[in-house]
Amino acid sequence: MSGETQFDVREISPSYWRVTFSNGEINLIDPDTIEQLAELITRIERAPELTVVVFRSANPDFFMAHYDMLADRSRVAAMKPAPSGLHPYADNVYRLARVPAVTVSEINGRARGAGSEFALATDIRFAGPAAVLGHFEVGVGSVPGGDPTGRLARMLGRGRALEILLGADDFPADLAERYGYVNRVLPDGELADFVDGFARRIAGFDRTAVRETKSLVDAVTEPPVEEFGAALSAFFRTSGRPENAHRVERLLEAGLQQPDGVELDLGRRIGAPPGT
Repeated sequence: MSGETQFDVREISPSYWRVTFSNGEINLIDPDTIEQLAELITRIERAPELTVVVFRSANPDFFMAHYDMLADRSRVAAMKPAPSGLHPYADNVYRLARVPAVTVSEINGRARGAGSEFALATDIRFAGPAAVLGHFEVGVGSVPGGDPTGRLARMLGRGRALEILLGADDFPADLAERYGYVNRVLPDGELADFVDGFARRIAGFDRTAVRETKSLVDAVTEPPVEEFGAALSAFFRTSGRPENAHRVERLLEAGLQQPDGVELDLGRRIGAPPGT
């Protein structure tokens, strides 16, 4: 496993695991995340007694901020395809949704771009009142790469999916709940206890019944594998183009990828006229 461990796995019981993500000041997703998540997904797949996994963040302000826009692009491009034939990033968001165990995101803080794609790959999403979700990729000249186009359209309908993806704005917790982007929002201070109680409840049920029920839902709701390859190809083709460099540079100058900069209000700043 490369780099520092980003996913801290606590095995509450053989049937219930809690995974806490931590990576830098704002929980960016980077090449190490891709490799470590692939290993974690394999570990989940191979745990015969596992029924439910909760994913949470060590940072109260950022669940998973987004992909690291300053990461080594050549390292990512050189990653060998997974057994599915997909690039490892696409394979992760494709395969995570299909693990036999139920996966739950406990979302405090921000989950944009690749952070939202991770949350969408989990089965159930509960949020705190300060949670913010969204996809800003179009605002910097890129196509989202983890197939939120397919998942959001299936979950929310075409119009709301296009509003999220093309508007490139932030969706605060209450609006995300109203749209169905998250299952529900819990009052301040109640999220962790609620999610833990929900996970323990599922972990106490018959594992075969839980897994087979999830599998039947997946069969009628999950996008086919081909969509994930197409989405990531579109991301690689559109991201990093010179004509959009000024958009990213403006955001970096305003504190993109810093805990006290533009990350706190990224949706508004993405759509603001230059110079504001």
